[in-house]
Amino acid sequence: MLLPLPDGDFKAYLFDCDGTITDSMPAHYRAWCKALGEWGAEFPEELFYAWGGRLVVDIIADLNERQGLRMPVAEVAARREELFQELLPGVAAVPGVLEHIEASYGRIPFGVVSGSTRESVTASLTALGLLDRFEVLVCAGDYARPKPDPEGYLLGARLLGVDPADCLVFEDTDMGVAAAEAAGMGYSRVPPPWER
Repeated sequence: MLLPLPDGDFKAYLFDCDGTITDSMPAHYRAWCKALGEWGAEFPEELFYAWGGRLVVDIIADLNERQGLRMPVAEVAARREELFQELLPGVAAVPGVLEHIEASYGRIPFGVVSGSTRESVTASLTALGLLDRFEVLVCAGDYARPKPDPEGYLLGARLLGVDPADCLVFEDTDMGVAAAEAAGMGYSRVPPPWER
């Protein structure tokens, strides 16, 4: 089913990656649970989805504080990424978003704006055979202030050479939608896995 779009003559599409282009949130959650479990940390699924769009290092730091742990942030982040990469062969594209990518590719430019690392985004898009569809990848480390701040989306628009008001964002999280709105962009909300 094609995802509904808001009215407008959009000149570029900006996509979040995880949970938006890739139906990867369940795989991410399994990787998180395994990596954190090695340190005795817990990450309830409800909190995982509520924190969707946050940077990996911020999540680990917050879990340390909440649970009185001293997990090494960089080590746990690397382990989580390693475990996620192992699960990538089983990850598929989100059908309603994939249809828009296929229908509009070549007509308007596409970019990705993600809180994930460039390594993770590139691996995910490569696994789906979609990496070549995107002219711009804006990933963790490319901007200082994560979603819900609009910085990442504004950077994506600037790199594509398109006015923010002419960009349509595809997002699956509240923080991502807030970032799109703050950037003055239209958006299409991608439903979570259990609503598809």
